[in-house]
Amino acid sequence: MGLSTPYGIQSMLKEGYRHLSGLDEAVIKNIEACKELSTITRTSLGPNGMNKMVINHLDKLFVTNDAATIVNELEIQHPAAKILVLAAKAQQEEIGDGANLTISFAGELLQNAEELIRMGLHPSEIISGYNKATNKAVELLGQLVESGSETMDVRNKDEVVFRMRAAVASKQFGQEEIICSLVADACIQVCPKNPTNFNVDNVRVAKLLGGGLHNSCIVRGMVLKSDAVGSIKQMEKAKVAVFAGGVDTSATETKGTVLIHSAEQLENYAKTEEAKVEELIKAVAESGAKVIVSGGPVGEMALHFCERYKIMVLKISSKFELRRFCRTAGAVAHLKLSRPSPDDLGYVDSISVEEIGGVTVTIARNEQGGNSISTVVLRGSTDSILDDLERAVDDGVNTYKAMCRDSRIVPGAAATEIELAQRLKEYANAETGLDKYAISKYAESFEFVPKTLADNAGLNAMEIIASLYTGHGSGNTKLGIDLEEGACKDVSETKVWDLFATKLFALKYASDAACTVLRVDQIIMAKQAGGPRRDAAAAAGAGAEED
Repeated sequence: MGLSTPYGIQSMLKEGYRHLSGLDEAVIKNIEACKELSTITRTSLGPNGMNKMVINHLDKLFVTNDAATIVNELEIQHPAAKILVLAAKAQQEEIGDGANLTISFAGELLQNAEELIRMGLHPSEIISGYNKATNKAVELLGQLVESGSETMDVRNKDEVVFRMRAAVASKQFGQEEIICSLVADACIQVCPKNPTNFNVDNVRVAKLLGGGLHNSCIVRGMVLKSDAVGSIKQMEKAKVAVFAGGVDTSATETKGTVLIHSAEQLENYAKTEEAKVEELIKAVAESGAKVIVSGGPVGEMALHFCERYKIMVLKISSKFELRRFCRTAGAVAHLKLSRPSPDDLGYVDSISVEEIGGVTVTIARNEQGGNSISTVVLRGSTDSILDDLERAVDDGVNTYKAMCRDSRIVPGAAATEIELAQRLKEYANAETGLDKYAISKYAESFEFVPKTLADNAGLNAMEIIASLYTGHGSGNTKLGIDLEEGACKDVSETKVWDLFATKLFALKYASDAACTVLRVDQIIMAKQAGGPRRDAAAAAGAGAEED
């Protein structure tokens, strides 16, 4: 009995707790988990990145090289790896691109930290060195900004495409010209007077099966995947009334009983209801509205009178879509069917029901409107291709939002990383004390970008890195990898530029995540709450059936 009594920290904790401490149990295990995660995402880095096939818990299939989607659907359980996932999510929300760079760079930093720990350095010394290196890298990154890129006209399509190409090419290599052109047009159409207030939600994506990317187009307005209610399918230059609660006779809020004595009274009761509906629809028609948009059900009788007064009726069930439609048309949604005031009516240049690739859609166009809503109509052969195209469009739109705030650019194609690595190594050599080892390893971590880009493209990574260092050593700070020719080229020729903000935030988030993981020296895990797990319960149930 005395032997089974727990001792040490276990005697203090409840039964079922797990406690891991020390370098080998806690720190190295955490680093291992983060390395595994970065190994998954790393092969998807760059234009030649490989796709991952992820099947989530709902049996939905994802075929993508977008790191943000991959880590979202993986349902990662390990607490240290989750820190890297949170860093990637923060990068995705802040910039909308660079999630892969964040995870892979953090993984590389931790792998190098493991080597230093095995050499005998304490995690605190490594963290101190990494923090110094991060501050120096941010300072050096500012010096690599292309001169003249601080100012740009966000309504100039060529300038927008120039900055957007690299972000879109990493998702859809070879099709970036078509996608960038579509996204730039859509973003410029809805860009407000003050570009810093650009709203990503104003650029919508409608995915329609069939055709190919070359059939895709831009619609200034909204594309709804539904048919019009009733027989009127087209209207030009129409005023729009929006009713959120539906177009039907509204029931009274209190319950009442109507006692009818004769057939005549029953007939009059029905006529009164009919007259009431007609009165409401007539009031809407007299206000000048030619289109009614309903957020709820449309009654048969109401539809009959709408047809009589030549009013087109649309039904939008989603309240979010209804709000977007109100933004497109400039309308104010009424709760109940009533006569709208002239100020509450919206306006559309044309609204029509069309068929695209066998799908019936309703297109509401507003050509002259201000910064309303723009829709990118994407065409593709399968759902997974359309989903991947949508992710590329999202990246393009987020990049546009980032460049509206900060348009500075730095050389892409691993030129910036190699230059940072070279200058940080020089900085490390000038340092004294144990920090220099950590700074040197931090500089080495940047080499994973050219190495991974070369590996993913099937090139010799060692040769590429050596020729990049040679070029940068002779003063060519813009020398990057040209993946098509498999050689090193000046990025001014290949036109591969990255946004300064993307690199800056990826660098900061990755360093913070790596330092957070290194600071952990003990892991104390509680017993999971709740009953037996589903798989255990299922196995127990199967065993009971066999008995």
